[in-house]
Amino acid sequence: MKARIFMAVITIAALVSAPFSFAADDDIGIFEALHASSVSFDETTAALDAAFAASGLVLHATHDVRVPEDKHQARIYVLTSPAYADAASQESARTISAQVLRVAAYTQGDEQATYINMANPVAHAMVFYADSPNYDALLTAAAEASGEIRELMSAVPGEAMWEQQEPRRAEKHYRAFKGDGPARMMAKFRTFRKSQLEIMEDGAENFDAMVEKVTAALLAREVVAADESEGWEQLAVIRVRDDAVYIGVTNPYIEDKMVRINSRFRKDGKSDLSPYPGVDHVAALPTEILVVKDGDETKVLHYGQMWRMQLYFWDSGYRAFTANVGVPSTIANSIEDTVSPD
Repeated sequence: MKARIFMAVITIAALVSAPFSFAADDDIGIFEALHASSVSFDETTAALDAAFAASGLVLHATHDVRVPEDKHQARIYVLTSPAYADAASQESARTISAQVLRVAAYTQGDEQATYINMANPVAHAMVFYADSPNYDALLTAAAEASGEIRELMSAVPGEAMWEQQEPRRAEKHYRAFKGDGPARMMAKFRTFRKSQLEIMEDGAENFDAMVEKVTAALLAREVVAADESEGWEQLAVIRVRDDAVYIGVTNPYIEDKMVRINSRFRKDGKSDLSPYPGVDHVAALPTEILVVKDGDETKVLHYGQMWRMQLYFWDSGYRAFTANVGVPSTIANSIEDTVSPD
C-alpha cells in the first residue's frame, strides 16, 4: 500500500486540531489507512464488530463486498456519530452524506494480510460543509469522529497506520470539488450540490411516505449478477434527522466495476496472488440516495456518478475513466429506473 505517514503520534489535542493541520497539507486522502491487522480477516472483523458495539458510534449496517473471482475479502461498516450529527444539526439537509461514516476491512498482498481503512470524515466535511459559516467547527467535529474510530482500532491485534490514501488532494480542492484534471468536463464542472440529481419530488408533508416509496421500490427489484446493473440492495436506511434520510445501496455491478477500474492500471501491491489492489477503495460504498425536505418540497436525490467516481477513484488514472466512460451513467440510470420506474 502506497501512502505516506501523515501523523506519527495522535493525542486528544491533536485530534481536535486535526482539520487545521490538514489545511496546511496538500495530501489529504479521501481514505485513511487505520490499521494493519496481525490476525485473520475473520478475527479482525469479529474484533471490529465487538468494538463498534461497545462504542459511542451507531452501527447501521455491515456488508461483505463481492470482489471479482473472490480473490480478496472485504467488509464495510456503515456508522454514524451522534456527537457529529448534533454538531451539524443546523446544516442543509443536502449535506447529510458527510454524516455517514464508513470503515472497511479488506485483504491485500501476496499473504492476503488484513487491513482496515475508512472514508476520511475530514475530507468529506471539506466537500459538503465548504460553504457553511460553521465550517471550522464542523471540521473539528469530523476530526473528533475520526479520532473515535482510530481509538477503536486498538481492539484489533496489529499495528496502527494512520496514513492518508489515494486519491489525495488539498483542502482548497475539496472545498470546490468539481472533479479532477481533464476529467472535470466529464463531471460537467459541478459541485456536490449541482451533482445531486433529482429523481422525483412531492410536498414536504409527504416526506415519510416518500421514504417508504423509495425503500419499497428498492426491495421490489431483484438484484442480478455483476454483468448486469439492475437491482439494488438496500444496506442502510438512516434517518439522520427529521428532514433528511440517507439510503445506502449497492449491487454486484458497482462493486465489480469499482474494484476492477481502480485495480486496472495500478502497479504497487498488484500480483498474481493479489490481483485487485483496488479493494482498498471499498469504503466508497455504499452509494447513496437521499430523501430530503427542501422548503415546501420533498426531494429524492442521488449523485451524478461521474462526480462521485472521481471523488473516490481518481487515482485510477484518466485512462481508466476514458476506458469506462459509460459506467457512471449505467449506474445512475439503473438507480433512477429502480426508484422511479415510471
